[in-house]
Amino acid sequence: MSRRHLPYRRPLLATFAAFAVLAGTAAAAPAVPAAPPITPVAATPLATLDDTYYQDALGKTGTQLKSALHSIISVQTKISYSQVWDALKNTDQDPANSSNVVLLYTGRSEPKSDNGGAVGQWNREHVWAKSHGDFGTSTGPGTDIHHLRPEDVTVNSIRGNKDFDNGGTPVSGAAGNYTDSDSFEPRDAVKGDVARMILYMAVRYEGDDAFADLEPNDRVDNGSAPNIGRLSVLKQWSQEDPPDSFEERRNDVIFDRYQHNRNPFIDHPEWVEAIW
Repeated sequence: MSRRHLPYRRPLLATFAAFAVLAGTAAAAPAVPAAPPITPVAATPLATLDDTYYQDALGKTGTQLKSALHSIISVQTKISYSQVWDALKNTDQDPANSSNVVLLYTGRSEPKSDNGGAVGQWNREHVWAKSHGDFGTSTGPGTDIHHLRPEDVTVNSIRGNKDFDNGGTPVSGAAGNYTDSDSFEPRDAVKGDVARMILYMAVRYEGDDAFADLEPNDRVDNGSAPNIGRLSVLKQWSQEDPPDSFEERRNDVIFDRYQHNRNPFIDHPEWVEAIW
């Protein structure tokens, strides 16, 4: 399961965002009534988060750090699966077009209103596949928007419940993604996003809240076991693709408006290595 990888290329989200700001200085055009932009979220400085939100985790490593972070991020507001639709329209809003969301694997900008189950529409992708631990769409891990992302219906089906690993054949309609019989490789620009979402789930859901203890491992083809791999690859992806402005904003929106908890590996990517 190997192939020669293309050089890593960062997404141009920041450029798009800057372009959108400049475009806003042009002459005013008639307002589009559908999908108005959400109010910008002011990012909380990391130093402030460390002094408040993360204070009980600082200075720890290994199982102690994981346990401290579990206690911190388990304090959250839970939303229903139907509420996930509207939440994703805010968390994954296209910086260059407030009427659209950016799809995780394809990177395509799609109208917020074009959600559903038909071919060409977008739906709700469970990055930690919901069959790995058999939590389905239950309120809790099944509705946790830290790992739920908008994705093209067909590409979501192709990914299915496969583990993550390098290699495979190109995914039709989703350039830069690869798949084989037991694994899925996302495009370079979101490899780190995927890794940090998986590791968030492993810290948040430890088997003490009526759901399975979710843990990453270093294998694929995990089936319905409460595991997802491949851990060594996920760690590599997190290093190669550090958090960008889109991922950081998403974390802030979830914290401020919906669940009121954070993905600690976006704020402190170094904690991936400190735990695993």
